[in-house]
Amino acid sequence: MPARGIGGAAARARLRRGPGPGAAPGGPQGVARPGDVPPTASPRSRPILPFPGAGTGAPAGGTRSAEPVRGSLFDVVKVAIAILDTSGRVVLWSPAAEEMLCWPSEVLVGRRIGQLIPDPELVGQAERAIRETLRQGSWHGVTRLKDRDGVNVPIEVRISLLVDGDGTPFLQVTLADARTVAAVERDLAVRDALFEQSPLGIAILDTDLRYTAVNRTLAEMNGVALEDHVGRTTGETLPERAADEITAIQRQVLATGEPVIDVTLAAPVTASSGFRSISYSRMTDRAGRVLGISGTVMDVTERYRAVSKVEHARRRLSLLNEFGSRVGDLLDASRIAQELAGAVVPRLADYSAVILLQAVAHGDDLPRHGHDRRTSLLQLGTASVQDGPEVEAMLRRGARITFSEESAFGRVLRTGIPELLSGKDELADLSYPGDPKVQAAQDLGVHSRLVVPLRARGIVIGLLVVSRAGYREGFDRDDLAFAVELADRAGSSLDNARLYARERTAALTLQRTLLPQQVPQPPGVEVAYRYVPGSSGTEVGGDWFDVIPLPGERTALVVGDVMGHGLRAAATMGRLRTAVRVLAALDLPPDILLRHVHELADDLAQGPDEALLATCVYAVFDPGRRRLTVTKAGHIPPVLVVPKDGDGGPPAAGGPLPGGVGQVLDLPSGAPLGVGGVPFESVQMEVPEGSLLALCTDGLVESRDKDLDVGLGRLVSVLEQPYASIQQACEAVLDTMEQGREPDDVALLLARLSHGETGTPTAGWTLPAEPTAVSRARRLVRATLADWGVEQLTDTAELLVSELVTNSVRYASAPIGVRLTMGETLLVEISDPLPDPPRERHAAEADEGGRGLELVRRLALRWGARAEGMGKVVWFELSPEETEIDWTQ
Repeated sequence: MPARGIGGAAARARLRRGPGPGAAPGGPQGVARPGDVPPTASPRSRPILPFPGAGTGAPAGGTRSAEPVRGSLFDVVKVAIAILDTSGRVVLWSPAAEEMLCWPSEVLVGRRIGQLIPDPELVGQAERAIRETLRQGSWHGVTRLKDRDGVNVPIEVRISLLVDGDGTPFLQVTLADARTVAAVERDLAVRDALFEQSPLGIAILDTDLRYTAVNRTLAEMNGVALEDHVGRTTGETLPERAADEITAIQRQVLATGEPVIDVTLAAPVTASSGFRSISYSRMTDRAGRVLGISGTVMDVTERYRAVSKVEHARRRLSLLNEFGSRVGDLLDASRIAQELAGAVVPRLADYSAVILLQAVAHGDDLPRHGHDRRTSLLQLGTASVQDGPEVEAMLRRGARITFSEESAFGRVLRTGIPELLSGKDELADLSYPGDPKVQAAQDLGVHSRLVVPLRARGIVIGLLVVSRAGYREGFDRDDLAFAVELADRAGSSLDNARLYARERTAALTLQRTLLPQQVPQPPGVEVAYRYVPGSSGTEVGGDWFDVIPLPGERTALVVGDVMGHGLRAAATMGRLRTAVRVLAALDLPPDILLRHVHELADDLAQGPDEALLATCVYAVFDPGRRRLTVTKAGHIPPVLVVPKDGDGGPPAAGGPLPGGVGQVLDLPSGAPLGVGGVPFESVQMEVPEGSLLALCTDGLVESRDKDLDVGLGRLVSVLEQPYASIQQACEAVLDTMEQGREPDDVALLLARLSHGETGTPTAGWTLPAEPTAVSRARRLVRATLADWGVEQLTDTAELLVSELVTNSVRYASAPIGVRLTMGETLLVEISDPLPDPPRERHAAEADEGGRGLELVRRLALRWGARAEGMGKVVWFELSPEETEIDWTQ
């Protein structure tokens, strides 16, 4: 074969002479010349000369020469060239050979190569290699050569036969360090093993992001043949939807050099379904040049599904916990139903409905018989991912649900077994034939539905119906099991709400029965009241109010609060209110009345192990004297609003409230009823005409985050405003106090105080405690009744007045008061300073006295006695219609 780079005799002569001018000195025989490098000098001590024109920057033939390549594979595997003649004599020794074995060319050129072989056996091997090359044209093998320091260096040798143009043969010897070649070959073998046998898909892409190599694993993953990858991009190999995301990642890695590790993507549709983890990194050579990117692809379908399953279970457990916390303190079936419907959309379904028995919604008893088509059902909870007429038709809240006994609704209600519906026929058999809700579901694309029973105490109390539509996957058995678990939790909460509603209804009924059914409007007092039960989050309390007419046109105003909630508190409130009314009928002073109620605490308590604890405020208003007497037992104080100067004229019943200046009455606090240890004290005051008195319970003014004084101040500011009527003032108070108050019962009683009816005749005298007082009292009564035009009452009034004044003269030593008031009846009051009330006794036929009070009892319409100040008042009433004394009684 012709020798490359060696032509004719001139070339052969150059080979024999060795390097020409400008090259390293030394002839074929290695004889040193002036200026030659000494034989002992190492080539490493001098720079290696570049090839002519390389790296000098000088143009050759008008063009700039190429820069030398640095950091390439040749820096790792060094390859040297030597030219031998057929006798094994060195003709050419390249600079790389000099660097490899440290023998300079001027020393070796012209000598036999055997001088570098340390072992005679290896010398024979070299001779045989030369002969074989001359015969076969090539030879390769491993031998050892001795460097200049005498160290044996393992060398991989390849010999090729060259022939110049004249037919003269030469031997081209390629030398490489056998240790480095072995290491490179080992690395390549490892690379090949990893590339071909790896369970991971491996791809190599160039800077144009075209595949240069892929292994069989990746080809199988992609479902594309090996040969169809090489030279193509990912977009040309995989489907567009899968390729776009991968291509974006490849471009990012190629541009930034930042690797992307373990990104999970769905497998392309050309391959088996599943999920893949991809990783990409940029490749550079030893010189830092970007060669492309490498990528690995791992099938993580099982891992992804396992993690997804765990995450799916975690989300569902979170949903259960979230639903439990949201309905845990709810006691309203409608709100629980709505929370349940909203909890499953969109996390479990696209549409949901909660259908309950009417008994559950209204707090009635659960049915004892099985469900049939006559069972009354209400759709109380709904949720959906969209709105529209079809959704309204299918999920109208509050709709009454009708079903046939053989439908899915009928079967689940009857058996309590949940059902998973799929397919057109099953979905159509939901409630009854022709149900517009079924048609609306079809129009919405519903393709899968769960009908799950809501159970409590072993009884089906409703249904949870959830649906999926569109491209969403249908329900499976895991979804059904989860829906059953959610429905069971909701069933317990719904039953608790039903029981609470039943107890609350009973307590409200009892409480409203025990509260005043009709509130009187006594003379001199215009009354307005409001009672507001606690919110649905609390039970009924024991708040109450009362308006009690008293003798002498006086009025008792009462507001109280029994501590606790529920039926027992309501029952205790009823007993306490009855006790107050009975004691009020005895016309006891307010402080004495509360003391007697406190003494009855053990009998009025809810049970033997629970003491009575209640607060109360008791006020008595006397319109004739414009006097207000108030006492309280641990209750919040009343509020009194006095008209401004000039606004206190006689108010018209039902007329406007002019407003005024309000104050919280400063009263002795007193201990709550049932506590004791603190005496009750009454406070008397005169009130201007048209004053407004407000009594309320603490639910109106207490707040979680504010002091009681803040609520009382707000109440005062509201009542100081003018209103069209006292009823409007009541509404204004409730509207203002509603925000931020405790969710407790509220009792509010407003009373506008005045002198009573205009022109009511009144007369009074003070008489000395002497016997002459009796006859004087008779004359004054007769003359006054004649002036008033009620002479028909004169005889009875004179007789009874004389008896009562006689008793006072007999036992009292201080002045005696006589007072007459003519209203619908004639009220006669006799007062004296003796505190002991009169006692009626039955006189014998022979007794001359002791018949005074018996006459009063028989002849008066009503009579009684009350304490007043340090003394007492004995009073009686006569009706103008009774004109004659019936002595036969």
